[in-house]
Amino acid sequence: MTHSDAARPASLDRNTLIAACLAICVAQIGIPLASPIIGEIQRDLGASAAALAWIPAAFILPTAILELNFGVLGDLFGRRRLLVVGGLLITAGCLVVASAGSLTQLIAGQAVAGLGAAAIFPSSLAVIVAGTPAAAARARALSYWAVSLAFGAMIAPLISGFTAEHTHWGWAFVPLAVFGVVTAAVSARWITDSRQPAGRGLDWPGQITVAVSLLALLYAVIEGAGDGYSEPHIVIAFVVALAAFLAFLVAERKSRAPMLRLELFRTPAFAAAAAIGLLALFGFIGTAYALSIKLESVYHLSPLRAALPFALIQAVPLLLTPLLPKLLQRVHPRTLLVGGLLSLAVGEGWMALLPGDATDLASMTGPILLLGAGFITMFSALTAVAVGAADIRHAGMASAVTSLVRETGQALGPAVVGAVALGTASGVLTDKLASSGLPAQALGVANAVNDDGGALAAANADLGELSRTVVPLAREALETGLDLGIYISSGASLVAAVIAVLALRHTDSAHGTPTKGATPAAEPLPHS
Repeated sequence: MTHSDAARPASLDRNTLIAACLAICVAQIGIPLASPIIGEIQRDLGASAAALAWIPAAFILPTAILELNFGVLGDLFGRRRLLVVGGLLITAGCLVVASAGSLTQLIAGQAVAGLGAAAIFPSSLAVIVAGTPAAAARARALSYWAVSLAFGAMIAPLISGFTAEHTHWGWAFVPLAVFGVVTAAVSARWITDSRQPAGRGLDWPGQITVAVSLLALLYAVIEGAGDGYSEPHIVIAFVVALAAFLAFLVAERKSRAPMLRLELFRTPAFAAAAAIGLLALFGFIGTAYALSIKLESVYHLSPLRAALPFALIQAVPLLLTPLLPKLLQRVHPRTLLVGGLLSLAVGEGWMALLPGDATDLASMTGPILLLGAGFITMFSALTAVAVGAADIRHAGMASAVTSLVRETGQALGPAVVGAVALGTASGVLTDKLASSGLPAQALGVANAVNDDGGALAAANADLGELSRTVVPLAREALETGLDLGIYISSGASLVAAVIAVLALRHTDSAHGTPTKGATPAAEPLPHS
Protein backbone atom coordinates (compact mmCIF):
# COMPACT_ATOMS: atom_id res chain seq x y z
CA MET A 1 0.00 0.00 0.00
CA THR A 2 1.26 3.47 -0.89
CA HIS A 3 -0.06 6.87 0.12
CA SER A 4 1.10 10.45 -0.24
CA ASP A 5 1.84 12.51 2.84
CA ALA A 6 -1.08 14.75 1.94
CA ALA A 7 -3.41 11.74 2.28
CA ARG A 8 -1.66 10.05 5.20
CA PRO A 9 -3.54 7.60 7.43
CA ALA A 10 -4.93 8.74 10.75
CA SER A 11 -2.37 6.70 12.67
CA LEU A 12 0.79 4.73 12.09
CA ASP A 13 0.15 0.98 11.86
CA ARG A 14 2.16 -1.23 14.19
CA ASN A 15 3.89 -3.26 11.48
CA THR A 16 5.24 -0.13 9.80
CA LEU A 17 6.56 1.15 13.12
CA ILE A 18 8.28 -2.17 13.87
CA ALA A 19 9.84 -2.36 10.41
CA ALA A 20 11.07 1.24 10.56
CA CYS A 21 12.57 0.69 14.02
CA LEU A 22 14.28 -2.50 12.85
CA ALA A 23 15.76 -0.68 9.87
CA ILE A 24 17.19 2.17 11.96
CA CYS A 25 18.58 -0.33 14.46
CA VAL A 26 20.42 -2.23 11.72
CA ALA A 27 21.75 0.97 10.12
CA GLN A 28 23.00 2.25 13.48
CA ILE A 29 24.88 -0.99 14.22
CA GLY A 30 27.23 -0.19 11.35
CA ILE A 31 28.45 3.10 12.82
CA PRO A 32 30.22 1.88 16.02
CA LEU A 33 30.80 -1.72 14.87
CA ALA A 34 34.46 -1.25 13.92
CA SER A 35 35.50 1.05 16.77
CA PRO A 36 36.09 -1.59 19.51
CA ILE A 37 38.32 -3.62 17.18
CA ILE A 38 40.44 -0.80 15.72
CA GLY A 39 43.45 -2.21 17.55
CA GLU A 40 42.86 -5.68 16.09
CA ILE A 41 42.56 -4.23 12.59
CA GLN A 42 45.74 -2.18 13.04
CA ARG A 43 47.71 -5.22 14.17
CA ASP A 44 46.40 -7.34 11.30
CA LEU A 45 46.61 -4.85 8.42
CA GLY A 46 49.38 -2.57 9.73
CA ALA A 47 47.39 0.61 9.10
CA SER A 48 48.77 4.04 9.94
CA ALA A 49 47.04 6.33 12.43
CA ALA A 50 45.53 8.45 9.64
CA ALA A 51 44.34 5.38 7.75
CA LEU A 52 42.56 4.07 10.85
CA ALA A 53 40.46 7.24 11.04
CA TRP A 54 39.08 6.44 7.58
CA ILE A 55 37.55 3.15 8.80
CA PRO A 56 34.58 4.71 10.67
CA ALA A 57 34.58 7.73 8.33
CA ALA A 58 34.16 5.48 5.28
CA PHE A 59 30.82 4.25 6.64
CA ILE A 60 29.51 7.58 7.87
CA LEU A 61 30.70 9.84 5.03
CA PRO A 62 28.39 8.40 2.32
CA THR A 63 25.56 8.67 4.80
CA ALA A 64 26.24 12.34 5.47
CA ILE A 65 26.81 13.16 1.80
CA LEU A 66 23.84 11.36 0.29
CA GLU A 67 21.10 11.55 2.92
CA LEU A 68 19.48 14.68 1.51
CA ASN A 69 19.08 13.20 -1.95
CA PHE A 70 18.02 9.86 -0.52
CA GLY A 71 15.29 11.81 1.26
CA VAL A 72 14.28 13.18 -2.14
CA LEU A 73 14.37 9.70 -3.70
CA GLY A 74 12.10 8.47 -0.94
CA ASP A 75 9.67 11.29 -1.65
CA LEU A 76 9.74 10.51 -5.38
CA PHE A 77 9.72 6.72 -5.48
CA GLY A 78 8.52 5.65 -2.04
CA ARG A 79 10.32 5.29 1.27
CA ARG A 80 9.70 1.54 1.48
CA ARG A 81 11.79 0.99 -1.64
CA LEU A 82 14.67 2.96 -0.10
CA LEU A 83 14.53 0.86 3.07
CA VAL A 84 14.71 -2.38 1.06
CA VAL A 85 17.63 -1.15 -1.06
CA GLY A 86 19.39 0.15 2.06
CA GLY A 87 19.25 -3.22 3.78
CA LEU A 88 20.67 -5.00 0.73
CA LEU A 89 23.52 -2.48 0.38
CA ILE A 90 24.46 -2.98 4.02
CA THR A 91 24.62 -6.72 3.42
CA ALA A 92 26.81 -6.33 0.33
CA GLY A 93 29.19 -3.89 2.04
CA CYS A 94 29.59 -6.02 5.16
CA LEU A 95 30.45 -9.09 3.11
CA VAL A 96 33.19 -7.09 1.37
CA VAL A 97 34.56 -5.97 4.75
CA ALA A 98 34.35 -9.46 6.26
CA SER A 99 36.59 -10.84 3.50
CA ALA A 100 38.97 -7.86 3.43
CA GLY A 101 42.65 -8.64 3.14
CA SER A 102 43.68 -5.03 2.77
CA LEU A 103 42.73 -1.68 4.20
CA THR A 104 41.56 -0.50 0.77
CA GLN A 105 39.01 -3.32 0.52
CA LEU A 106 37.87 -2.73 4.09
CA ILE A 107 37.25 0.97 3.45
CA ALA A 108 35.47 0.23 0.17
CA GLY A 109 33.14 -2.22 1.92
CA GLN A 110 32.44 0.30 4.66
CA ALA A 111 31.52 2.87 2.00
CA VAL A 112 29.05 0.49 0.32
CA ALA A 113 27.43 -0.31 3.66
CA GLY A 114 27.32 3.42 4.38
CA LEU A 115 25.30 3.91 1.20
CA GLY A 116 22.72 1.54 2.65
CA ALA A 117 22.61 3.46 5.91
CA ALA A 118 22.21 6.70 3.94
CA ALA A 119 19.04 5.27 2.41
CA ILE A 120 17.69 4.01 5.72
CA PHE A 121 18.24 6.92 8.11
CA PRO A 122 15.99 9.56 6.48
CA SER A 123 13.50 7.04 5.09
CA SER A 124 12.79 5.32 8.41
CA LEU A 125 12.22 8.63 10.16
CA ALA A 126 10.09 10.03 7.32
CA VAL A 127 7.85 6.93 7.32
CA ILE A 128 7.15 7.47 11.01
CA VAL A 129 6.61 11.22 10.83
CA ALA A 130 4.37 10.95 7.75
CA GLY A 131 2.11 8.50 9.59
CA THR A 132 1.80 10.47 12.84
CA PRO A 133 0.13 13.86 12.33
CA ALA A 134 -0.90 14.03 16.01
CA ALA A 135 1.75 15.39 18.38
CA ALA A 136 1.20 12.75 21.09
CA ALA A 137 1.38 9.84 18.63
CA ARG A 138 4.47 11.31 17.00
CA ALA A 139 6.24 11.75 20.33
CA ARG A 140 5.53 8.13 21.22
CA ALA A 141 6.69 6.81 17.84
CA LEU A 142 9.82 8.96 17.88
CA SER A 143 10.75 7.62 21.29
CA TYR A 144 10.55 4.05 19.98
CA TRP A 145 12.62 5.07 16.96
CA ALA A 146 15.27 6.64 19.19
CA VAL A 147 15.40 3.63 21.50
CA SER A 148 15.78 1.32 18.51
CA LEU A 149 18.73 3.41 17.41
CA ALA A 150 20.19 3.15 20.92
CA PHE A 151 19.67 -0.63 20.91
CA GLY A 152 21.60 -0.90 17.66
CA ALA A 153 24.43 1.13 19.16
CA MET A 154 24.33 -1.10 22.26
CA ILE A 155 24.69 -4.47 20.53
CA ALA A 156 27.25 -3.30 17.95
CA PRO A 157 30.27 -3.32 20.32
CA LEU A 158 29.15 -6.65 21.79
CA ILE A 159 29.05 -8.19 18.31
CA SER A 160 32.47 -6.93 17.30
CA GLY A 161 34.06 -7.48 20.71
CA PHE A 162 32.82 -11.05 21.06
CA THR A 163 33.77 -12.11 17.54
CA ALA A 164 37.21 -10.46 17.63
CA GLU A 165 37.96 -12.20 20.93
CA HIS A 166 37.05 -15.66 19.63
CA THR A 167 37.88 -15.52 15.93
CA HIS A 168 39.13 -13.23 13.16
CA TRP A 169 37.86 -9.65 13.37
CA GLY A 170 36.28 -9.91 9.90
CA TRP A 171 33.54 -12.15 11.28
CA ALA A 172 32.23 -9.18 13.26
CA PHE A 173 30.61 -7.90 10.07
CA VAL A 174 28.81 -11.14 9.14
CA PRO A 175 25.91 -10.72 11.61
CA LEU A 176 25.24 -7.24 10.23
CA ALA A 177 25.20 -8.70 6.70
CA VAL A 178 22.47 -11.10 7.85
CA PHE A 179 20.54 -8.30 9.57
CA GLY A 180 20.64 -6.30 6.34
CA VAL A 181 18.83 -9.07 4.45
CA VAL A 182 16.30 -9.41 7.27
CA THR A 183 15.46 -5.71 7.38
CA ALA A 184 15.10 -5.61 3.59
CA ALA A 185 12.63 -8.52 3.71
CA VAL A 186 10.67 -7.09 6.65
CA SER A 187 10.47 -3.63 5.06
CA ALA A 188 9.23 -5.10 1.76
CA ARG A 189 6.55 -7.07 3.57
CA TRP A 190 5.38 -4.74 6.36
CA ILE A 191 6.06 -1.09 5.53
CA THR A 192 3.03 0.98 4.54
CA ASP A 193 4.69 3.05 1.85
CA SER A 194 4.56 6.84 1.71
CA ARG A 195 5.83 9.44 -0.71
CA GLN A 196 5.33 13.08 -1.66
CA PRO A 197 6.68 13.76 -5.17
CA ALA A 198 5.05 17.16 -5.66
CA GLY A 199 7.71 19.81 -6.27
CA ARG A 200 10.59 17.37 -5.64
CA GLY A 201 13.48 16.41 -7.91
CA LEU A 202 17.12 15.40 -7.73
CA ASP A 203 19.46 18.31 -7.22
CA TRP A 204 22.75 17.36 -8.87
CA PRO A 205 24.57 20.70 -8.37
CA GLY A 206 23.70 20.59 -4.68
CA GLN A 207 24.63 16.93 -4.34
CA ILE A 208 28.01 17.36 -6.03
CA THR A 209 29.02 20.47 -4.10
CA VAL A 210 28.04 19.08 -0.67
CA ALA A 211 29.89 15.83 -1.47
CA VAL A 212 33.06 17.70 -2.45
CA SER A 213 32.82 19.91 0.63
CA LEU A 214 32.46 17.08 3.16
CA LEU A 215 35.03 14.85 1.47
CA ALA A 216 37.60 17.65 1.30
CA LEU A 217 36.95 18.57 4.93
CA LEU A 218 37.39 14.98 6.14
CA TYR A 219 40.54 14.58 4.05
CA ALA A 220 42.06 17.77 5.47
CA VAL A 221 41.21 16.87 9.07
CA ILE A 222 42.40 13.26 8.91
CA GLU A 223 45.48 13.59 6.72
CA GLY A 224 46.50 16.87 8.32
CA ALA A 225 47.07 15.11 11.62
CA GLY A 226 49.99 13.20 10.15
CA ASP A 227 51.21 15.51 7.41
CA GLY A 228 50.78 18.79 9.27
CA TYR A 229 47.99 21.33 8.85
CA SER A 230 50.29 23.91 7.30
CA GLU A 231 51.21 21.66 4.38
CA PRO A 232 50.05 23.09 1.02
CA HIS A 233 47.84 20.13 0.06
CA ILE A 234 46.06 20.27 3.43
CA VAL A 235 45.49 24.02 3.19
CA ILE A 236 44.17 23.53 -0.34
CA ALA A 237 41.79 20.84 0.91
CA PHE A 238 40.36 23.21 3.55
CA VAL A 239 39.95 25.93 0.91
CA VAL A 240 38.18 23.49 -1.42
CA ALA A 241 35.86 22.42 1.42
CA LEU A 242 34.88 26.03 2.14
CA ALA A 243 34.48 26.98 -1.53
CA ALA A 244 32.36 23.91 -2.24
CA PHE A 245 30.14 24.65 0.78
CA LEU A 246 29.56 28.21 -0.43
CA ALA A 247 28.80 26.84 -3.90
CA PHE A 248 26.30 24.44 -2.28
CA LEU A 249 24.48 27.34 -0.63
CA VAL A 250 24.33 29.21 -3.94
CA ALA A 251 23.11 26.11 -5.78
CA GLU A 252 20.33 25.52 -3.25
CA ARG A 253 19.21 29.13 -3.45
CA LYS A 254 18.96 28.99 -7.25
CA SER A 255 17.60 25.46 -7.70
CA ARG A 256 13.95 24.96 -8.65
CA ALA A 257 13.90 21.70 -6.68
CA PRO A 258 16.61 21.99 -4.01
CA MET A 259 17.40 19.00 -1.84
CA LEU A 260 17.71 21.48 1.03
CA ARG A 261 15.38 24.43 1.33
CA LEU A 262 17.45 27.07 3.14
CA GLU A 263 14.22 28.63 4.42
CA LEU A 264 14.03 25.79 6.93
CA PHE A 265 16.86 27.45 8.83
CA ARG A 266 14.87 30.66 9.19
CA THR A 267 12.94 28.86 11.91
CA PRO A 268 15.17 29.40 14.96
CA ALA A 269 14.23 26.10 16.61
CA PHE A 270 15.17 24.13 13.50
CA ALA A 271 18.48 25.96 12.99
CA ALA A 272 19.38 25.52 16.65
CA ALA A 273 18.49 21.82 16.53
CA ALA A 274 20.77 21.37 13.53
CA ALA A 275 23.73 22.96 15.32
CA ILE A 276 23.02 21.03 18.51
CA GLY A 277 22.78 17.74 16.65
CA LEU A 278 26.12 18.35 14.94
CA LEU A 279 27.94 19.17 18.17
CA ALA A 280 26.28 16.58 20.39
CA LEU A 281 26.89 13.65 18.06
CA PHE A 282 30.42 14.93 17.40
CA GLY A 283 31.10 14.74 21.14
CA PHE A 284 29.35 11.44 21.79
CA ILE A 285 30.85 9.45 18.90
CA GLY A 286 34.22 11.17 19.28
CA THR A 287 34.34 10.08 22.92
CA ALA A 288 33.38 6.52 22.00
CA TYR A 289 36.10 6.35 19.35
CA ALA A 290 38.82 7.67 21.67
CA LEU A 291 37.70 5.56 24.62
CA SER A 292 37.63 2.35 22.57
CA ILE A 293 41.28 2.85 21.56
CA LYS A 294 42.20 3.80 25.11
CA LEU A 295 40.68 0.66 26.64
CA GLU A 296 42.12 -1.74 24.08
CA SER A 297 45.50 -0.27 23.12
CA VAL A 298 46.47 1.61 26.30
CA TYR A 299 45.01 -0.65 28.99
CA HIS A 300 45.08 -3.77 26.76
CA LEU A 301 41.65 -5.03 27.73
CA SER A 302 40.28 -7.84 25.61
CA PRO A 303 37.98 -6.74 22.75
CA LEU A 304 34.88 -7.95 24.61
CA ARG A 305 35.81 -6.28 27.90
CA ALA A 306 36.61 -3.07 26.03
CA ALA A 307 33.20 -3.24 24.38
CA LEU A 308 31.15 -3.69 27.57
CA PRO A 309 31.16 -0.03 28.71
CA PHE A 310 29.76 1.05 25.33
CA ALA A 311 27.07 -1.61 25.48
CA LEU A 312 26.05 -0.46 28.96
CA ILE A 313 26.00 3.20 27.91
CA GLN A 314 23.42 2.30 25.28
CA ALA A 315 21.55 -0.06 27.63
CA VAL A 316 20.59 2.86 29.88
CA PRO A 317 18.17 4.31 27.27
CA LEU A 318 16.27 1.02 27.19
CA LEU A 319 15.51 1.42 30.90
CA LEU A 320 14.15 4.91 30.24
CA THR A 321 11.78 3.77 27.48
CA PRO A 322 8.56 4.01 29.56
CA LEU A 323 9.37 7.61 30.54
CA LEU A 324 10.30 9.05 27.15
CA PRO A 325 6.81 9.64 25.64
CA LYS A 326 5.61 11.43 28.76
CA LEU A 327 8.78 13.48 28.99
CA LEU A 328 8.49 14.57 25.37
CA GLN A 329 4.89 15.67 25.89
CA ARG A 330 5.16 17.31 29.32
CA VAL A 331 8.66 18.74 29.64
CA HIS A 332 9.89 21.72 27.63
CA PRO A 333 12.28 20.49 24.91
CA ARG A 334 14.88 23.07 25.93
CA THR A 335 14.91 21.60 29.44
CA LEU A 336 15.35 18.07 28.13
CA LEU A 337 18.06 19.13 25.69
CA VAL A 338 20.04 21.14 28.21
CA GLY A 339 19.80 18.39 30.81
CA GLY A 340 20.85 15.72 28.33
CA LEU A 341 23.71 17.75 26.91
CA LEU A 342 25.08 18.66 30.33
CA SER A 343 24.89 15.01 31.32
CA LEU A 344 26.89 14.12 28.22
CA ALA A 345 29.48 16.81 28.88
CA VAL A 346 30.03 15.72 32.48
CA GLY A 347 30.07 12.02 31.58
CA GLU A 348 32.61 12.57 28.81
CA GLY A 349 34.87 14.65 31.04
CA TRP A 350 34.59 12.09 33.84
CA MET A 351 35.68 9.31 31.47
CA ALA A 352 38.84 11.24 30.64
CA LEU A 353 39.61 11.77 34.31
CA LEU A 354 39.42 8.09 35.29
CA PRO A 355 42.86 6.78 36.36
CA GLY A 356 44.52 3.94 34.50
CA ASP A 357 43.61 1.34 37.13
CA ALA A 358 39.88 2.24 36.97
CA THR A 359 38.97 0.04 34.02
CA ASP A 360 36.44 -2.15 35.82
CA LEU A 361 32.73 -1.53 35.25
CA ALA A 362 32.17 -0.47 38.86
CA SER A 363 34.59 2.45 38.47
CA MET A 364 32.89 3.46 35.21
CA THR A 365 29.32 3.29 36.54
CA GLY A 366 28.99 7.05 37.08
CA PRO A 367 30.07 8.20 33.61
CA ILE A 368 28.23 5.28 31.98
CA LEU A 369 24.94 6.35 33.58
CA LEU A 370 25.49 10.00 32.66
CA LEU A 371 26.37 9.21 29.05
CA GLY A 372 23.49 6.77 28.57
CA ALA A 373 20.82 8.98 30.14
CA GLY A 374 22.22 12.08 28.48
CA PHE A 375 22.30 10.53 25.03
CA ILE A 376 18.72 9.26 24.90
CA THR A 377 17.29 12.37 26.56
CA MET A 378 19.16 14.66 24.20
CA PHE A 379 18.47 12.59 21.12
CA SER A 380 14.73 12.15 21.71
CA ALA A 381 14.18 15.83 22.48
CA LEU A 382 16.39 16.92 19.59
CA THR A 383 14.52 14.80 17.05
CA ALA A 384 11.16 16.11 18.27
CA VAL A 385 12.37 19.72 18.08
CA ALA A 386 13.93 19.40 14.63
CA VAL A 387 11.02 17.62 12.97
CA GLY A 388 8.36 19.49 14.92
CA ALA A 389 9.81 22.86 13.97
CA ALA A 390 9.03 22.21 10.29
CA ASP A 391 5.58 21.94 8.76
CA ILE A 392 4.15 18.41 8.96
CA ARG A 393 4.06 18.28 5.15
CA HIS A 394 7.85 18.54 4.98
CA ALA A 395 8.62 15.23 6.66
CA GLY A 396 11.00 14.04 3.95
CA MET A 397 13.19 17.12 3.83
CA ALA A 398 13.14 17.92 7.55
CA SER A 399 14.02 14.35 8.52
CA ALA A 400 16.75 14.20 5.88
CA VAL A 401 18.33 17.43 7.14
CA THR A 402 18.11 16.13 10.72
CA SER A 403 19.91 12.98 9.66
CA LEU A 404 22.46 14.93 7.62
CA VAL A 405 23.66 17.07 10.52
CA ARG A 406 23.66 14.08 12.86
CA GLU A 407 25.75 11.97 10.49
CA THR A 408 28.08 14.88 9.74
CA GLY A 409 28.71 15.17 13.48
CA GLN A 410 29.31 11.44 13.71
CA ALA A 411 31.74 11.61 10.78
CA LEU A 412 33.64 14.57 12.19
CA GLY A 413 33.77 13.15 15.73
CA PRO A 414 36.18 10.24 15.10
CA ALA A 415 38.02 12.25 12.41
CA VAL A 416 38.74 15.31 14.53
CA VAL A 417 39.15 13.52 17.85
CA GLY A 418 41.26 10.81 16.26
CA ALA A 419 43.40 13.35 14.42
CA VAL A 420 43.99 15.44 17.55
CA ALA A 421 44.48 12.46 19.85
CA LEU A 422 46.76 10.35 17.65
CA GLY A 423 48.65 13.37 16.33
CA THR A 424 49.26 14.60 19.88
CA ALA A 425 50.23 11.10 21.02
CA SER A 426 52.82 10.71 18.27
CA GLY A 427 54.35 14.07 19.15
CA VAL A 428 54.46 13.19 22.84
CA LEU A 429 56.02 9.80 22.06
CA THR A 430 58.68 11.43 19.89
CA ASP A 431 59.62 13.69 22.80
CA LYS A 432 59.65 10.77 25.24
CA LEU A 433 61.84 8.71 22.94
CA ALA A 434 64.25 11.61 22.47
CA SER A 435 64.74 11.82 26.23
CA SER A 436 64.65 8.07 26.87
CA GLY A 437 68.37 7.47 26.68
CA LEU A 438 67.95 4.55 24.26
CA PRO A 439 70.96 3.54 22.16
CA ALA A 440 71.00 5.17 18.73
CA GLN A 441 70.12 1.96 16.87
CA ALA A 442 67.21 1.13 19.19
CA LEU A 443 65.98 4.71 19.06
CA GLY A 444 66.02 4.59 15.27
CA VAL A 445 63.82 1.45 15.28
CA ALA A 446 61.38 2.97 17.74
CA ASN A 447 61.15 6.25 15.81
CA ALA A 448 60.62 4.36 12.53
CA VAL A 449 57.63 2.53 14.03
CA ASN A 450 56.22 5.80 15.36
CA ASP A 451 56.68 7.60 12.03
CA ASP A 452 55.03 4.78 10.11
CA GLY A 453 52.00 4.05 12.29
CA GLY A 454 52.03 6.58 15.09
CA ALA A 455 51.90 5.93 18.81
CA LEU A 456 49.09 3.41 18.28
CA ALA A 457 51.33 1.21 16.14
CA ALA A 458 54.18 1.58 18.63
CA ALA A 459 51.90 0.55 21.49
CA ASN A 460 50.99 -2.64 19.64
CA ALA A 461 54.38 -3.36 18.06
CA ASP A 462 56.50 -6.42 18.82
CA LEU A 463 60.02 -5.01 19.08
CA GLY A 464 61.54 -7.81 21.13
CA GLU A 465 63.58 -6.54 24.06
CA LEU A 466 62.92 -2.98 22.97
CA SER A 467 59.18 -3.45 23.66
CA ARG A 468 59.80 -3.24 27.39
CA THR A 469 60.90 0.36 26.96
CA VAL A 470 58.99 1.63 23.96
CA VAL A 471 55.53 0.13 24.54
CA PRO A 472 55.01 1.71 28.01
CA LEU A 473 56.11 5.09 26.61
CA ALA A 474 53.74 4.69 23.66
CA ARG A 475 50.84 3.84 25.96
CA GLU A 476 51.51 6.90 28.11
CA ALA A 477 51.62 9.09 25.01
CA LEU A 478 48.41 7.55 23.67
CA GLU A 479 46.62 8.15 26.97
CA THR A 480 47.65 11.82 26.91
CA GLY A 481 46.40 12.32 23.37
CA LEU A 482 43.17 10.36 23.80
CA ASP A 483 42.26 12.19 27.00
CA LEU A 484 42.71 15.49 25.16
CA GLY A 485 40.37 14.22 22.43
CA ILE A 486 37.72 13.29 25.01
CA TYR A 487 37.97 16.73 26.64
CA ILE A 488 37.36 18.30 23.23
CA SER A 489 34.25 16.10 22.88
CA SER A 490 33.03 17.23 26.29
CA GLY A 491 33.51 20.85 25.25
CA ALA A 492 31.40 20.27 22.12
CA SER A 493 28.53 18.94 24.24
CA LEU A 494 28.83 21.93 26.55
CA VAL A 495 28.67 24.40 23.64
CA ALA A 496 25.57 22.57 22.37
CA ALA A 497 23.93 23.03 25.79
CA VAL A 498 24.61 26.78 25.64
CA ILE A 499 22.98 26.94 22.20
CA ALA A 500 19.93 25.11 23.53
CA VAL A 501 19.59 27.58 26.41
CA LEU A 502 19.89 30.65 24.21
CA ALA A 503 18.08 29.60 21.02
CA LEU A 504 15.14 27.49 22.20
CA ARG A 505 13.36 30.00 24.40
CA HIS A 506 10.24 30.14 22.24
CA THR A 507 9.33 26.50 21.60
CA ASP A 508 6.15 24.66 22.44
CA SER A 509 6.62 22.23 25.30
CA ALA A 510 4.80 19.40 23.56
CA HIS A 511 6.76 18.96 20.39
CA GLY A 512 9.21 21.73 19.83
CA THR A 513 7.30 23.93 17.38
CA PRO A 514 7.57 27.71 17.64
CA THR A 515 5.18 29.34 20.07
CA LYS A 516 3.04 32.28 19.23
CA GLY A 517 5.28 35.23 18.70
CA ALA A 518 8.29 33.19 17.70
CA THR A 519 9.91 33.82 14.35
CA PRO A 520 8.10 31.77 11.70
CA ALA A 521 9.48 30.52 8.45
CA ALA A 522 9.67 33.34 5.97
CA GLU A 523 7.39 31.61 3.46
CA PRO A 524 5.52 28.34 3.02
CA LEU A 525 7.74 25.50 1.87
CA PRO A 526 6.77 22.98 -0.80
CA HIS A 527 5.65 19.47 0.07
CA SER A 528 8.62 17.16 0.69
